[in-house]
Amino acid sequence: MKPYKALALQVTCSAVNKAKDRKEAETIMESTIRRLSEQIRASKAFIGPDTRLVVLPEYFLTSFPMGESLEAWREKACIEINGKIYEKLGSLAQNNAIYLSGNAYELDPYFPDLYFQTSFIIDPSGEVILRYRRLNSMFAPTPHDVWDKYLEVYGMEVIFPVAKTEIGNLACIASEEILYPEIARCLMMNGAEIFLHSSSEVGSQLLSQKNVAKMARAIENMAYVISANSGGIADIGIPFASTDGGSKIVNYEGLVLSEADTGESMVANASIDLNALRHARKRIGMGNFIARQRFELYASNYSNNSFYPSNSISNNPDFTKKDFIGIQAEVIKRLGEKGIIE
Repeated sequence: MKPYKALALQVTCSAVNKAKDRKEAETIMESTIRRLSEQIRASKAFIGPDTRLVVLPEYFLTSFPMGESLEAWREKACIEINGKIYEKLGSLAQNNAIYLSGNAYELDPYFPDLYFQTSFIIDPSGEVILRYRRLNSMFAPTPHDVWDKYLEVYGMEVIFPVAKTEIGNLACIASEEILYPEIARCLMMNGAEIFLHSSSEVGSQLLSQKNVAKMARAIENMAYVISANSGGIADIGIPFASTDGGSKIVNYEGLVLSEADTGESMVANASIDLNALRHARKRIGMGNFIARQRFELYASNYSNNSFYPSNSISNNPDFTKKDFIGIQAEVIKRLGEKGIIE
C-alpha cells in the first residue's frame, strides 16, 4: 500500500451549554458541521488529494456538560444513533472522500435514561463503520456502569472494536483513556494498527501526562497515534484557550511526525506508512514489543482484582452525577483497607 496523509484537524469547539433548548443546540451543531466541511475541503486541497483520514477533537459538536444533570444534557446535547447529525457527518465524509473520526455524546434506545460518550469512524461512503463507547469517565455514564445489561444487549465483541479498512486497521481511544494502557492494548490485540484519539486537553509544550501517554501507547503497541485536540472552546464558562493546541501524529516508534501549535490548524498532518508498520511488527528482535508479550503473567492479577465496581448505575435507580464522587471515595477507602494504597 502506498503511504497516505492523515490529518488531526484542530478546530474550535462551539459549546451548546447556553442553548435554550434542543432546537438551538442542533442549530449550533449543524453550523459546526458546515464549518468543518469547508475546513476539511480546503485542508485536503492544501495537503494533497491523498489525504484519506481526518480525526476531529473530542467535544467538537457540543463541548461538555458543566453542571448540567444527566437528564438535562441528554435532552439537549446528545445525538441519535441514526439521526440527522450523523447523516450530515456521513455526507461530509462522502463529499470529501475521507475516513472521518470524532467523538460525540450519543443516545441509546436500550438505555433511555442515559447517554454514552462515543468515538466513531465514518467511511468514505458515509457509513458509520465503528462505534467505541468510552469505558473510563469521571462524570459520564459508561458501559461498565451498566455492564451486565450492556453485554446482554451488545455482547463483548463491541467493547474493543477495530475497523479493518483499506487504509489499515483503525481503532478509537477517547480523550483521557490514552492514560489507560489496557484500552490500547486490548485494541491492539484485536488487530488495531492506528489509534484515532479525539481529545480535549490542556495544550502544552511540556511533556504532560497525555503527551507522554501518546508516545508510550504508540511504542508499546507499535501503532500510529493520531491525536486531535481542540483549538479552544467557545461560548462556555472556562477561558477559551484552556484546551487548545498540540494536536499531533505519532508513529509506531514513538516519534512525533507533526504537531500543531495553538488555534485552529491543519498543521498536524503526516504520511501513514502501513507497509513500514507491518514490516516492523514482523521483525525478529528486541524491538518487537508485540511478539514478546507474555499475557499469562498478568492474567491472574487482573482476574483476581476489582477496583472500580461494575454496574454502579444499574444497582442504583436514583443515580445522579454526584454519585460518581461517592463511588470513587468508596474505592479509595476499600483499597486502603486492603493495603493496596497507604
